Amino acid sequence: MSVAFVPDWLRGKAEVNQETIQRLLEENDQLIRCIVEYQNKGRANECVQYQHVLHRNLIYLATIADASPTSSSKAME
Repeated sequence: MSVAFVPDWLRGKAEVNQETIQRLLEENDQLIRCIVEYQNKGRANECVQYQHVLHRNLIYLATIADASPTSSSKAME
């Protein structure tokens, strides 16, 4: 199951670290491979569930990135 599927009672309490982000990136890699494989086999309808998980993971990663101070933004100041 995706790391992004966190129960409501745990939301906001998990510590986001490099390991978590790396696992999500690796999961996204696998999801993209599955999606491409299904599409190449003409089974686009069956890849929708994977697209939903990928979308959720990408939104989660974007939220983390938006909330994190970056060293590049400090360098521009």
